Amino acid sequence: MNSLTATGADHTSRILLRLRRIRSYAHLARSGFRRWATYRQATVAGAVTNTVFGFVRCYVLLAVAAGAGGVAAGYDAAQLATYVWFGQGMLAVVMLWGWTDLADRIRTGDVAVDLLRPLGPVGLYLATDLGRAAHALLTRFLPQVVIGAVAFDLYLPGRPGTWPLYAVSLLLAVVVCYGCRYLVNAAGYWLLDIRGVVAAWAFASTLLGGMLFPLRFLPDAWWAAIYLATPFPSILQIPLDVLVERDPAGVQAGLVGVQAVWALLILAACALVQRRAERRLVIQGG
Repeated sequence: MNSLTATGADHTSRILLRLRRIRSYAHLARSGFRRWATYRQATVAGAVTNTVFGFVRCYVLLAVAAGAGGVAAGYDAAQLATYVWFGQGMLAVVMLWGWTDLADRIRTGDVAVDLLRPLGPVGLYLATDLGRAAHALLTRFLPQVVIGAVAFDLYLPGRPGTWPLYAVSLLLAVVVCYGCRYLVNAAGYWLLDIRGVVAAWAFASTLLGGMLFPLRFLPDAWWAAIYLATPFPSILQIPLDVLVERDPAGVQAGLVGVQAVWALLILAACALVQRRAERRLVIQGG
């Protein structure tokens, strides 16, 4: 009887511990939302910049489609307009560039405080980043979509399952991009200056993520290899392909599955790198 009671108490304790962790992550997400809500001028400036570049990109891609007879690489004019304007909004949601919080704390030594907290740095920063993404969804994503809908004829998905699938794809895009940014920042554990790593990440994510142009404009073998061998299309290209229904429903679901695999792999890589970095800090006496 005593052993059964002890087992029940342990099970209850584990459940309570999980609930406390979930509550802590929820608080971190809210704090991330509130933090970015204070940057009002930066939010407006970013939205204006994205709008200007949105018009430029949209007219360029529409010209490409017109020159190709109305359809370029399987995208018609409305799909390309949707690709551009939803993509412009997604830039802030996934936060493709500009995050160096972890690297800054590593450089100053403040990361030691993070290592003493009950939540690991990977989960801690992820929860905060999800709160930031929620704020960007309201203040940067929706205005871009509205502006695009007013100025251009956008493509609206015709399949009932596309919108929820796009929502899942967008969430996975945030996670994948966060994981990539975390790995870039974690280079600071070994390097005194990560500006070169940041520049390489910015170049690769911009070119291979589908921001400059849809990757389907490339030869089939090229874009297929980029989709499967790198995480970059999972950040922008795949969610936008899902939204404009570039492929049949089964292929759409498969693309989201590719995103999910990359999300798991990159988060696992983040955890592994963080453990290696912590051992390095101990060796150095940090």
